Parts: sequence; C-alpha cells; structure tokens
Amino acid sequence: MAFHRRRNHYYNRFRSILPLIFSISGALLILFALLSFLAPTPIDSNNPQHTNSLYARNGVVEDTIGQSVLHVPKKGRTDRDIWSSKNSLYYYGCSNASIKFANADAVTQPNRYLLIVTSGGLNQQRTGIIDAVVAARILNATLVVPRLDQKSFWKDSSDFPEIFDVDWYISSLSKDVKIIKSLPKRGGKTWIPRNMRVPRKCSERCYQNRILPVLLKRHAIQLTKFDYRVANRLDTQLQKLRCRVNYHALKFTDPILRMGEKLVHRMRMKSKHFIALHLRFEPDMLAFSGCYYGGGDKERKELGAIRKRWKTLHVSNPDKERRHGKCPLTPREVGLMLRALGYSSDIHIYVASGEVYGGEETLAPLKALFPNFYTKETLASKEELEPFSSFSSRMAALDFIVCDESDVFVTNNNGNMARILAGRRRYFGHKPTIRPNAKKLYRLFLNQTTMSWEAFTSKMRTYQRGFMGEPKEVRPGRGEFHENPHTCICEDSEAKAKKDSGPGKYGKGYDDVLGDDEPELPDPDDDGYQDGPQEKEQFNGTGMDYDGITNEEPELEEILSD
Repeated sequence: MAFHRRRNHYYNRFRSILPLIFSISGALLILFALLSFLAPTPIDSNNPQHTNSLYARNGVVEDTIGQSVLHVPKKGRTDRDIWSSKNSLYYYGCSNASIKFANADAVTQPNRYLLIVTSGGLNQQRTGIIDAVVAARILNATLVVPRLDQKSFWKDSSDFPEIFDVDWYISSLSKDVKIIKSLPKRGGKTWIPRNMRVPRKCSERCYQNRILPVLLKRHAIQLTKFDYRVANRLDTQLQKLRCRVNYHALKFTDPILRMGEKLVHRMRMKSKHFIALHLRFEPDMLAFSGCYYGGGDKERKELGAIRKRWKTLHVSNPDKERRHGKCPLTPREVGLMLRALGYSSDIHIYVASGEVYGGEETLAPLKALFPNFYTKETLASKEELEPFSSFSSRMAALDFIVCDESDVFVTNNNGNMARILAGRRRYFGHKPTIRPNAKKLYRLFLNQTTMSWEAFTSKMRTYQRGFMGEPKEVRPGRGEFHENPHTCICEDSEAKAKKDSGPGKYGKGYDDVLGDDEPELPDPDDDGYQDGPQEKEQFNGTGMDYDGITNEEPELEEILSD
C-alpha cells in the first residue's frame, strides 16, 4: 500500500514539471534552428573553388579560407621587368628556305591533286591547314585549298575564304607548293577524288609508301579528318615550311583583322600593357578533364551528362587528376598565381573564354583580384560583333588576335589554341607566355592557409620557373612542333657572347630559364600522345581507311581547340 502511495507521489510530481520540460525543449529547438540559419554553408574541404571568398578591405584584397586570411597586397613586383625577358633579345624567328629547297614549279607533278578536309575548331583546323602544305610537298602534288570542318562539335558553316585570306595563302607559298582554289574538271565532268584517312603522325616515308601509290593510280585523293596527320619530326626544310605557312602565309581576312585590331587598340587605350588570359573553364572542358571543383551533386550531375558525349571516356579519379596537374586552375587560382608572380591589381586583363562554368560566381574572385577585367563582349558593341557572333571560328579568331598581341599571354590548359599561340609567341620574339605548373601548384594551393603571402609568392615564383615562355625552356624536339618550333628559332650568337662575357648584372630569377622542372610536354610521335579519346582507325590492308568513315562522337581536340 505504501508502495502505491509513493508511486502516485512521484507520478504527480513528474506531471507537474512536464510543461517546464516542454518549454525548455522548444526553446532549444528554436535556438538550434536559428544557429543553423545563421551559420555559414557547409563547405567541401577539397574544393578549390568554393572554400573561400575574396574581398577588399583597406586597400588589401583578403582571401578567406575557413578562419585564415591570405593578405594579397595591391602592389605588384618592381624588382624586375614582368613584361619581357632580356634573353629574348638574342633569339629570332628564321624560316627561310634553303637554296637547296627546289622551287614548286620544278617538283610538282601533273595529275596529282591533294584535297584536305580539316577537323575540329579553329586552331585544330589551323594545324591541318599547315600540315596540308607539307603533305602536298612530300607527295609533289598540287594542293586544293583545304575545306574547313562544318559538321563537328562547333557547327560553324564558315568556309576557308571567310576566315583566312585565301589569295595571300596561295601567293605567299607559290615557291613552295602549287595551290589552287578548286579541283579542275576531268573530261568536262566533275572529278570525284578518292576519300582516305591517314594514320596519325604519318612520316614522310608513311606518305610515300601508303598515300603516293593511291595518288598515282587515282590522281586525286581527299584526306578526311586531317588533324595531326603529319609526324612531329620531319626534315629541317619541311619544318621550316611548316613555319612559313603558320607564321607568314595564314592571315585572317580583313574584316576579322580590323575587328581584332580594334579590340587590341581599345585595350591599349586603357593601359600601356595588358595580360590576355585563355581561361578555358567552360563546362565541356571541365567535364572532359574529369576533375571535381566542389559543386556537390549538382556539379557531378551536370558535368557527368556532358561526359556522356565521349563513349570511350573512362571514369577518372578527380583527386589523382589534380595531383598529376591535369586539372585547369580555377579563375581564383589563376588570379592568385598572377598576383604572386608580381602583377598588381591595377593591371588590365583580357579574358578569352566561352561560357564559364558557374558564371559570375566563379569569376568573382578573379575580378576581385583584377578589377580591370575585359572580354570582347565588353570592349565591343553587339552591332560590331554581329558579323562574327554566329560563327564560333570567327569569334575564336578575334580572341586569337588579342591574345597574340598581348604583352603577356596566360594559358590555363594545353589545348590547340594554347599550343599554337605559345609557338607563335616564341617565334616572334619570345613574348612572355605563362603556363601554370599545375602539378606543383596543386600542393601550393592546398597548403596556402599555412603560409604568409611572402612565402606563397616565393614558392610560386620558384615553381613557375621554366613555365614563363623564356627561350630554351623546352628542349629541342620536346612537345608538339607547333608549340615548340625549335627548328625555326635562331640564336644571335655574337650578341649573346657579348652578354655572357659581361658582368653578371642580370642576377637570378626567371632569366635563369629552367628551374627544377622542365615543362612536361608529350612527344606527339610517341604512341602515348593523346589529348583524349582517339577515334579508332579502321584500316584496310594498305594501312588507311577509305570513303570517309564518320564518327559522331566529338573528339577531345574539337573540345580543346579554342
């Protein structure tokens, strides 16, 4: 009986304090909800793009990552010339033909006609146009003006004469190769050439053994998907012919040149010097790279859908790709790299880019570091760009001109435009061309929270030695010839000898040329040279395929062209 009375007593006491318990629990729930609302959004610690923000305060740009702050001063480096290299004075482009290189009239054989169909975007097609001249010379054939690719990923309907000055192309190469605008009729009828696909990296012997017998029999052949179909290593005179085509014979049409020069002039009116950045942070580029930038399921879903375009593309390990330097830097990382290399916040920067993944949110850190930020769309009116805006190759040509004329060119990938421009800038005076040493910079960006700005800049400058476009950064024969045209770059030995014999007043720095690393450029004549999934060559017994095998899957080079 006493037990029941005691139990009822405790029960009544518990019921009396229940309202108090509910009140306290409700208050705690409201407090937790309020804290969750006010707390910052959870972030991915491995994400180089979303773990930080940039903001300006008291004249200093501050990069916040978690609780740490990397102070980025507005001023740049003043202890050296960041716009040129003293060593560039001792090197110059040289591509004149030897007196032993016979005139085209003497070697071109009658009834041999070579037609070319290029592949990919503007700069990939440019490589095909250049190598078409070399292939015609090897075959002693008359070259018909190459046809541009109008069916690939870019869907650009432009013909050769709408991009390049065709008359100049023909006349300037008249001593090297005979070029005509169209295939002549045969017996009053349209001549239908034999379609063929040449193996990649086809050497002189390859053309003579595989292509020439068919040409002798059929008299007219058309080589399809013609990109990187000539070997990287060739006879010296053929390499110099490549340079004459690339750097002298290929000129854009007058409307493209005039608009491009307008854009350059408008940049020059704003500042004596400017940087051009080929950002290449578009969705297709990121999808192909297989890299992850911290956008969660949304990013994985969006980029994964784009990756399905390449049926042969294997699923990659994003962390491994980044460690190996295969991932494009984010806009923020590019901005920090440039600031660490000594370029101050008041420098004007031209950005050549398509649609940036993440839009303005992704670009915001770069714009905070470089407020003087321009594109062709901000420099020109819609009316001025209207003749070009519907054609990807013509728009790419405008970016090409501005990047070529810039004081410093920065590339964020090793695609076709980056390679072509790097070689061109070497040939015409070694104008600074910066390529991120992505493998080393991965670790630097990962550990930036543990160091001061001074330590960060010191490591950045050390890691970037050998990646700044200096003479002899890349050893002869390394990399793709359009990027490293070593055969066509000569040294002023007398002037350099005088410099070397003088006092060592130049000091140390980027002018030492190579640091601990040499740029890792693949050898295109090795089987391992791949920008991405290469189409399967379907050869018959003679070593090539006929009748233009089609492949609807866009190739990597098409994506990387611009």
